[in-house]
Amino acid sequence: MSIGIGLIGAGRAGMIHGRNFAFRVPGAHVAAISDPDPATRQAAAAELGVTREVGDHRELLEDPGVDAVTIVTPTKLHREIALAAAAAGKHILCEKPMAMTVPECDDMIEAAERAGVKLQIGFMRRFDPAFYELKQRIEAGEIGDVVMVRSLTYGPSVPQPWMYDLRASNGPLAEVNSHDIDTVRWLTGSEITEIYAIGGNFRSPQARETFPDFYDNVSLVARFANGMQGMISGAQGVRYGYDARCEALGTKGILFAGSLQARAVTSCTEEGLCSPVIKSWRDLFADAYRSEDEEFVRCIRENLSPRVTGLDGKRAVQVVNAGNESIRTGKPVKL
Repeated sequence: MSIGIGLIGAGRAGMIHGRNFAFRVPGAHVAAISDPDPATRQAAAAELGVTREVGDHRELLEDPGVDAVTIVTPTKLHREIALAAAAAGKHILCEKPMAMTVPECDDMIEAAERAGVKLQIGFMRRFDPAFYELKQRIEAGEIGDVVMVRSLTYGPSVPQPWMYDLRASNGPLAEVNSHDIDTVRWLTGSEITEIYAIGGNFRSPQARETFPDFYDNVSLVARFANGMQGMISGAQGVRYGYDARCEALGTKGILFAGSLQARAVTSCTEEGLCSPVIKSWRDLFADAYRSEDEEFVRCIRENLSPRVTGLDGKRAVQVVNAGNESIRTGKPVKL
């Protein structure tokens, strides 16, 4: 039986999942699409060959042909939609950030457990071949005991105006660095116990007067329960390309994952470095998104626990909230 997926949110990230479930993931199909913008959902339905498209996700959740949903909406809507989906008996793949607050995450986890449905969070870097190999080689002891993990994400796009209000978006720590937070947790195998973060607005002058607390550049240092150290940095509007890299430093060596280069061959001339670079996260992690979506369907069909759980999403939100508090107060925050 093919798993019917309800696509809730048909924007850029939503359509990555939509195209995967429609054309690339065996045993699944897109059964329905919901998006409040008529033009967006109609274009998505036409591209994906879907006949059912609605403006309200609640109408989609009433469709018996929908077995599971992907939630790819603004973060502030995730809790409401996830609770309704669980109550309707639909399995849930929720994009990051999981929610705005830890209590919202708890509500989503409890609702999924109560309804007996799967809840998977969209941390696709765990499915990327390079990041996954780095994890395996750490566990094999290649670099001895891990001392520090550093992860960064620098995006080319300028922040959207709705991101300026940290109360509505949780800022770049949520929108950009949720993946990095999950990555350092995953690679250290431990929980963050204390952080110190600083942020600054260097590329978004239009936000400074109305939203003086907005930052488009952030650095975060973390202490883990097992004694390891973590460093996270994030930036928006860097222009030069999409940059997502990670390194793990051990007592016997270091491992790197991720590359800015779009090709394996690097060209250096007297005119400067001219190798093409990765332009978008959609290019760099295309295979990881597909593997993530395949895993979601496999968990439903075989009644398996997702590799990335609601608890993983909750921990990332906890660090985001603590990081924003540290930036605001200028003090370390214990978790």
